[in-house]
Amino acid sequence: MSFQKVKITDTTLRDGHQSLLATRMKTVDMLPIAELMEEVGFHSVEVWGGATFDTCMRYLDEDPWQRLRDLKKVFKKTPLQMLLRGQNLVGYKHYADDVVEEFIKYAVSNGIGIIRIFDALNDVRNIQKSAEVAKKEGAHVQLTLSYTLSPVHNHNYFIEKGKELKELGADSIAIKDMSGIISPRGAYDLVKQLKEQVGLPVQMHCHYTSGMASMVYLKAIEAGADVVDTAMSPLAMGSSQPATETMVAALADMPYATGLDLVKLSQIADYFKEIRKNYTEFDIGSSTVDVNVLLYQIPGGMISNFVSQLSQQNALHRLPEVLAEVPKVREDLGYPPLVTPTSQIVGTQAAMNVLAGERYKVVTNEVRAYLRGMYGQSPAPVNEEVKRKVIRKQEPITGRPADLIEPQMDQARSEIADLMIQPEDAISYAILPAVAKPFFEKRNRVNRETEK
Repeated sequence: MSFQKVKITDTTLRDGHQSLLATRMKTVDMLPIAELMEEVGFHSVEVWGGATFDTCMRYLDEDPWQRLRDLKKVFKKTPLQMLLRGQNLVGYKHYADDVVEEFIKYAVSNGIGIIRIFDALNDVRNIQKSAEVAKKEGAHVQLTLSYTLSPVHNHNYFIEKGKELKELGADSIAIKDMSGIISPRGAYDLVKQLKEQVGLPVQMHCHYTSGMASMVYLKAIEAGADVVDTAMSPLAMGSSQPATETMVAALADMPYATGLDLVKLSQIADYFKEIRKNYTEFDIGSSTVDVNVLLYQIPGGMISNFVSQLSQQNALHRLPEVLAEVPKVREDLGYPPLVTPTSQIVGTQAAMNVLAGERYKVVTNEVRAYLRGMYGQSPAPVNEEVKRKVIRKQEPITGRPADLIEPQMDQARSEIADLMIQPEDAISYAILPAVAKPFFEKRNRVNRETEK
């Protein structure tokens, strides 16, 4: 058997702080250490996408595009990677194809080299357009299997999905285990079969929530995984990824050794140890193993959302009922993986079912849209009784949901014309209008005052 060095993608600058610090790390805290991270020899660094786009404008008064440009100036040889939610881009609903085209074009021209594209339902129609555009723009197209467990989500399901992703032009495949529920044996078998039957490089992305992720990585590497995602130790484990330094040290005397320098990694870790102290008010990530994720498959972020949601309604004592309701709602909706936006859709409805005292007495607009097919094809058939109760006589959608959306970019440009200072502004506005507009107004006001 031939062995190969395992490569490392470091997620500290995106998923590390998204998982543990509510995505609040500022660009000014990233740039001083970026130069040393550039020297390490990572396969890539994940710096953009996910919740960072929204949070930059909403909470940090930062332009996400400027963050990307600033980081690209430092990372000249290490590829910059982003997480893209398929047709949802970096938002929470489907956007028109022209928005997808513009977003990816500017993401690549501003510095992104690897685009990891996923769909919450593993509906390949929802990643088709973004994969096509990313390929055309010259990015490495990494298409994703959103991992979950259910009566329909077995290894055959994921192997068949992997074959579909290859047909879409994937350069590599990511196994995205957002809840931290894949077992070491499960990872070994899935990676081995993907390598044998699909024949593309495989990258593992696991959250540490259940405490299994390091064991999972080791077995995945033994099965032939090419790259694993880790975060620097001060922003690792808990609901984040395994620690970069630990993984490098563990593999050092094995045939898969990464060749990365532990001394440099130690210096980077020391930096983030200090930086984390700046964000204590947002230090929400659980550092302990969460058994709920194994019992209910509920990602750590969902639990903290429930706690805050129920506390506001003086109903925290009903948390166990809500947690028990989540798998029932998930079954009713055809077993969607619990990742943005389906985790929010399932979670909110579960809470409403418990608090209203009757299941589906109160229904969110998102659940209505989901049951109509607006988010795509559910992995398994939905509960027909629930569907009838919720959407009544509305016509279900069977085609690609984005085919029903008219182009949006021209309207975005005209609505924001007086505030635009760069082409990217229209894209930000098309995706998150309620967040982008006040951000532009404040930015432009500050710019005017600075020029005086």
